[in-house]
Amino acid sequence: MLNRLASIHIKGFRSLADFKIDELPQVAVLIGANGAGKSNFIRFFEMMSWMLRGQNLAEFVQRQGGADDQLFGGSKNTPRMEAELTLKTNQGSNDYQFTLDHVHPDRFIFTNEGFQFRRENHSTKAPWNYFKKESWHYLGSAHEEARIVTSERQTARVIVRLLKSCAVYQFHDTSDSSDFKTTWDKEESRFLRAHGGNLAAVLFYLEREDPRRFQMICRHISRGLPAFDRFQTEEKHGQVMLRWKAKGMEKTYGAHLTSDGSLRFFALVTLLNLPTEMLPEVIFLDKPELGLHPTALALVANMIKSLANERQVIVATQSPLLVDEFALDEIIVLELRDGRTEAQRLDEDEYRHWLDEYTTGELWQKNLLGGQP
Repeated sequence: MLNRLASIHIKGFRSLADFKIDELPQVAVLIGANGAGKSNFIRFFEMMSWMLRGQNLAEFVQRQGGADDQLFGGSKNTPRMEAELTLKTNQGSNDYQFTLDHVHPDRFIFTNEGFQFRRENHSTKAPWNYFKKESWHYLGSAHEEARIVTSERQTARVIVRLLKSCAVYQFHDTSDSSDFKTTWDKEESRFLRAHGGNLAAVLFYLEREDPRRFQMICRHISRGLPAFDRFQTEEKHGQVMLRWKAKGMEKTYGAHLTSDGSLRFFALVTLLNLPTEMLPEVIFLDKPELGLHPTALALVANMIKSLANERQVIVATQSPLLVDEFALDEIIVLELRDGRTEAQRLDEDEYRHWLDEYTTGELWQKNLLGGQP
């Protein structure tokens, strides 16, 4: 079994007033209208990543406008945020729960934090679904940062490792000041950053340490960008900058001469083809379709499905073309009702007669799946 996020229940975080998803698939595609809550779902895991780095929840909250802005309808309407997550490994299920109360002056404190482990018992005398449970281990209250980070218990260490390894990737910024267009230290190559800016350093490393993978990435990119030949990675004084070569041309092109869609495609293809040791356990992709040609989008979808054999991938998208590439049981529809985000799973049997004539993306556009404004 791959390590994965199995279920989540969030209460009180932004529009996620009482939001629950059970049995997240290995690939989950979140669809819905603008403002339905897809970004809030992803921001929650961004908050978790900050929270579990140690001494960083307060900084995340300040950067996001304060604690009141993180609560559904503000602190007068929702005085606390609660969450419970289940993460599965091949040893069993690891549960983590916490409650954050709003206190003066516009900050959070933990009023509950705990975890437990459930190991499946494979004994022939036990029912197939029998779980041996640890009792919940509680970490006290009135603290401002997560105490699970400093716990020495094995279950706590597993939970922290897995949740810290949930990474949100958003390659939207391709402006003149984008990180894609700056030089990077060649040593910044252990993993691809969330904004993709250190792409040049990652490619420099792969070309020298894993040339077959580097060449495979170049081939994949040329399938979506026929003019593309290969990346030209060069080091000057320990610094590298993104450059590439076109077919039939000697000149190389830097990121500042590359289209926004091409830069995003470079980053997506590289991310989705990295060796597993350079990948997080759970990958969140926020609107990967931006600026991509339909052919490139289909290639990206196939890479996502291939990567799902090794890592869990959760995609938030507005693209019917991308949705077309996935099965109904991999799609989760988010709807906003009275300001609250609700999640709906789709049963393929209910739509089987429609699928004879329409693709999943067309069903969404025809409002047969929901998720419309």
